[in-house]
This record gives sequence, structure tokens and C-alpha cells, in this order.
Amino acid sequence: MKDLSSLMKQAQAMQEKLGQAQAELEQLILLGQAGDGMVKVTLKGTGQIERVDIDDSLMVPGEADMVGDLVTAAHADAKRQLDQRQAELMQKAAGPLAGMPGMPKF
Repeated sequence: MKDLSSLMKQAQAMQEKLGQAQAELEQLILLGQAGDGMVKVTLKGTGQIERVDIDDSLMVPGEADMVGDLVTAAHADAKRQLDQRQAELMQKAAGPLAGMPGMPKF
């Protein structure tokens, strides 16, 4: 029974760490860029877009499709950063239980 008790304590500690990691993620602000920084997307750790900045030089009639593509690329850059950071934090929080059967993969 000692092993089961120890395992339960580890699982509870991991759950607390995962909650802390989730709270830390929610506080993150990430910046994605495209077009050599001409388009920037600020993404919150929750995945919500906070801001989109577009260089004035891109505001030319007939360039809407290109601007849209750059916004999409900048968002993808920020999302990639968020996904990477999330995986790192969750892996760290899971500690020795990471990768065990039945545990989420990060």
C-alpha cells in the first residue's frame, strides 16, 4: 500500500504543478512576425489574439490578399511559439510521470 500512497501523492503534486503551469501559460504574451516584421500578431497564452500590427507601407490598394497571408503567417508563428512553450511547461510539470500510460502526451 505504501507504493500506492506514494503514487497518489506524486499524482496530486503533478496535478498542482499542471495547474500552476496552466496559470503561467495564461499570463504569456507572444509575438509572431511575418514579412520581415512588417506584420506582427500579439497572442495571449490563452490563444486569443490581442493585437495585430501592420506596417503602413503594406496598405496599398490591391494588396489585401498579401496582407491577409502575412497576418496568417504571423499568427502561425505566434501559435507555434505558444505550442512549444506549452509543451515545455507541461512536460516540466508532469515530471517523472510524463509519458506513463494514460498520461497526456506533451
